[in-house]
Order: sequence, then C-alpha cells, then structure tokens
Amino acid sequence: MELINPKQQISSYIIDSQEEEIKRIALELHEGVGQNLYSILTGMQFVETNIKEPHMKNHLREMSLLIEKTIQEIRLLSVELHPPALTTIGLLPAVKNYIKLYTSTFGILVDLESYGDERSIPERNRIAVFRVCQEALVNIAKFADTSEVKMNFYWNEDELKINIHDFGKGFQPVEPKDHTSSSGLAAMKERMHLTGGECTISSKIGEGTSIQISLPF
Repeated sequence: MELINPKQQISSYIIDSQEEEIKRIALELHEGVGQNLYSILTGMQFVETNIKEPHMKNHLREMSLLIEKTIQEIRLLSVELHPPALTTIGLLPAVKNYIKLYTSTFGILVDLESYGDERSIPERNRIAVFRVCQEALVNIAKFADTSEVKMNFYWNEDELKINIHDFGKGFQPVEPKDHTSSSGLAAMKERMHLTGGECTISSKIGEGTSIQISLPF
C-alpha cells in the first residue's frame, strides 16, 4: 500500500478543513441569512398591505422585490458552495443540479451523458471529484469562449472516468513555474492525486481543452 508523505498529509488536511468551513458557510447562508431575509420580506409585505399612500406602497414593493432577488442569489450561492445533493443522493445528481445552475448563470450548454451503473463513492472522494468538475466548468466559462461543453461519465468495474471537452479556443500549456496561470489546474490535479486518482489536461489552440478524471474504486 502506498504511503502518503507528510506534504500530502498537510495538503489533505487543508483541503478537508476548507470543505468543512465551506459546508458551514453554505448552511449558515441558507438557514441563517436566508431565513432572516425571508422574515424581513414577510414583515415588509404585511406592512405594504396596510399602507394607503401609493408612493409608499410602491417604495415598499420595490424593496420587497430586491429582498426576494437577494434571497434567490443567496440560495444559489449556498448550492454552489456545497450542493445538498452531494451529501444526500450522490455525485452524479449533484453534478446535474450544478449544471442547471451553471447553464442559467453562464448560458453555456453542458451535454452530460453517463454510461454504466453509478457506484457508491466515499464522501471525501465524491467532494474531490465534484470540485474538479466544478473548477473545470468555471474555467471554461472564464477562458474558453464557447457555448457548448461535452461531459461523459464512465462507471467501470474498478474506476470512474470522466471526460470534459469544451470545444473552445484552447490554450498553450504553460510552464510549471508560471504559478499564477497554472495554480487552478495544479489544484485540480492535487485534489485527484490525494484520492488516489488522476486529472490530466490537454489543450490545442483552436481545438478546445479536454480534461480526463479517473477515480479508482
């Protein structure tokens, strides 16, 4: 059995700690801040029904609409930070839910297909794979200049493979010393490495970027 070196142990501890904090913040946004805003909204709507002056009613209505919009944004942010489906019903449903949010936010269509029977994955590995997929999609929205993404899940007997291709403008791979340009890609590779899996990234100018993820069972 391969031993984890001290540097990997530290990286694993940092990532796990970050995920716990992200989960706490997501829960607080949804059940704390979101619920408080909803209570304020209910109170304002009650006041609005009892005010006669038209200009005051219009003002309160505008404020209510703004609070409704803020509540929706908080809910979306909470789901983006830590999708409940990731913990409750599994990786694939969580990715599907995130893709709906992603498409509504960025206008990029993601064609997701899954082959084989979905397998149970430990939560820690599930989070790692989800974060890599999430980072890949965010990078596509930022840099790829594309309107279409293809994502395939392959559930094999001994591993899960995921292929993501963006059909975008592609990029020239940078040297490892260019930390600012490669830190996000390096983090994706590090996350998979800590699960015993791999993340490989290839790109060609004008042909798009492909990301291959593998996670052994």
